[in-house]
Parts: sequence; structure tokens; C-alpha cells
Amino acid sequence: MDGLIVRPISSKQDTIAFIRFLWKIYRNYPAWVPPLMMDRKKLMDRAKNPFYKHADAEFFLAEHEGEVVGRIAAIINHNHNKEHSENIGFFGFFECINDQTVANALFDSVKKYLQEHGVKAMRGPVNPSVNDEIGLLIEGFDLSPTVMMTYNPSYYIDLIEKYGFKKAKDLYSYFLDQKKVYTERFNRAHELVKQRQKLTFRTFDMKHFHDEVDKVKDVYNKAWAKNWGAVQMTDEEFDALAADLKPVIVPELVIFAEKEGKTIGFALALPDINVPLKYNKNGYLLTGLYHLFTKKKKIDLVRVIVLGVIPEYLNTGAGAALFYETAVNARKLGYKYGEASWILEDNERMVKSAEAMLGKITKRFRIYEMSI
Repeated sequence: MDGLIVRPISSKQDTIAFIRFLWKIYRNYPAWVPPLMMDRKKLMDRAKNPFYKHADAEFFLAEHEGEVVGRIAAIINHNHNKEHSENIGFFGFFECINDQTVANALFDSVKKYLQEHGVKAMRGPVNPSVNDEIGLLIEGFDLSPTVMMTYNPSYYIDLIEKYGFKKAKDLYSYFLDQKKVYTERFNRAHELVKQRQKLTFRTFDMKHFHDEVDKVKDVYNKAWAKNWGAVQMTDEEFDALAADLKPVIVPELVIFAEKEGKTIGFALALPDINVPLKYNKNGYLLTGLYHLFTKKKKIDLVRVIVLGVIPEYLNTGAGAALFYETAVNARKLGYKYGEASWILEDNERMVKSAEAMLGKITKRFRIYEMSI
């Protein structure tokens, strides 16, 4: 494409153009949910987002004759490389018109940036880390994304694979139906686990928000320490995420598993606020709040975002029990459906737990990688 330019963003106007390009790509995709502009700005803000205190990033715009035709980010997460003893960089925030030349130019810009910083491989998409939105949707394009999950056109698969990326890992999204969850076998197994392991469960106490967040933080960083690609969140990152989620947290959907008075696991599910936000076509905060308030009753699904048990208690069955307790509480609140996402394809414990609840894989996401 003659006249194609790829350049780093350098102003507030560039940031807005970077974000607003989404509306050009997805205007004819009925399943897409417009993000809140405020949230996207915060995610990219290298001065305010604590992630960038341990990561380097550059955001690029591709332009042709003054028109934005693509965007991407190059990311080096130093905590990831330290934790996993890797020398890898990431690409994220990838959006592109259906043109391989433009896609190649975007990936070339990321590759050059990473090479200049001594990085030997490129992985993605991550936006901007494994603790945020990650993965390329490869199956389930007719379904809208749930809260904090990604969505993309199907042609992105070709743009990425034709550049030379190969599969690194797939992530599953399981759909759960309250009418099918409570099989006799699963009900009996749940009660046996509780009795034999002497497990108790309690919900999040909003009156002691910060103390409860500290318990979540402790379990989270221990439970995910050995997971593929997982990176411990810093205290500042965790506190920032907790503050963001506080307005939408439903205490009954944040459940702690305890054994002999010790917190050994937790599950966090959120009502799918993307259901009302889908009506917020312009992405502005005030209209978003209006739709969240007026269309709250349309939400009939919760997304199980994180569920984990610290390693020494994995064999207690607490993980499956947390799934069950979440389903029970969601039913009491009137939610008909659930989505467990995302689950690594080779996370056998979580896969078996989702299958035990007769969960069905409705979406698949892929992480790609290539040597550079």
C-alpha cells in the first residue's frame, strides 16, 4: 500500500484516534460491545496505570493518506520475563483493516521495537498483560463478549497467521446453564467434599473491603504462581484493579473457601455489565452509567473471572466446590447463566470442574508466538 505510515502515538489526539479506531472496525459487527473511552484511556496511560512501572510500551498508529487503518502496541513486561526466565515481548491492542500489508507493517513495527530492546520472541495479543484482556477470538464470533473479555473480526486470524505467528496456547470459555448445573452426582460430590475436607465458604464483606482485598491478593498470587504465563500483580496493580471493580462487585459473588479458619481459595464472578453497555454506542461515561442503571435487569449472566486455590490445598476439591457455591449464589440472585472464562486448555482441574457442571465451550481464544 503506497503511502502507508506507521508511527508511535505522541499526543492526546493520537490516543483518542487510537481508541476511536475501534468504532471504524466494529460499526458493522452487532456482537461488539463498545468500551468506555475513560477505561481505554486509563489502560493506556503510562503515567497512571501501575502496570507500566515494570513494563515498557509503545503504541503505534498505521495511517494511509491521513486516515487511520490500523493500530498496535509493543510491550515488554519485565516482571513476566523475570518470573518465567524468558526474554519475550508482547503485542497488544491489535486492530486492523482487512489488509495484509497493513498488518505486516504493524507487526514489523512491534518486532523492530522489541529487537531494539534485545527481545528474542513475540507473543500476543495481550492488552497489555495476562491480568487484563488477552487472546484472539477464534471461535464464537456470533456471541457478544462478556465483561473484560475480548472480541475481534474473524479475518484477524489470517492476518496474524500469515505473518508467521504460531499457536502458543488456547483459552476456553465455558457457558453454564442453571437448569443443567445441579446434577445429582455433582450435588452429592459437593456435599462429600465439604464434609470430608471440613471446608466452609463465606462471601465478601464490603464493610472490611481493604482487608478482604488483601486476602484475595494473597490467594491470587499463590494460586496462579505456577500457571502458564501468569505474573504476580504488584500491590499497586492489585489495589488499582480492586478500586475499578468495587462499583460493580456483588458481595455474594465473591466467595472465600476456608479450611480450619484459613483462607485457601476464592472465586470472583461479576454480573455481565456488557449487556447494558452494548447500548452505549458512543462509549461515553455518562451515557454508559445511564444504560447500566436503566438496563440492569437485562443482565441474566455472570462471568466467573477468577477461581483459584493455593497449591497445598489443590487436592481438597475446593476448586470445584467454589464453582458450585458461585452457581448457587448466582441462582439466588436471579441469574440464569454463567460463563467461566478464561480457562487454559491444559488446566485439567478447571476443565474437569466446568465439565462436571455440564459447561459447554462456546468461545475459544488463542495466544500466538513467534521467534524474532
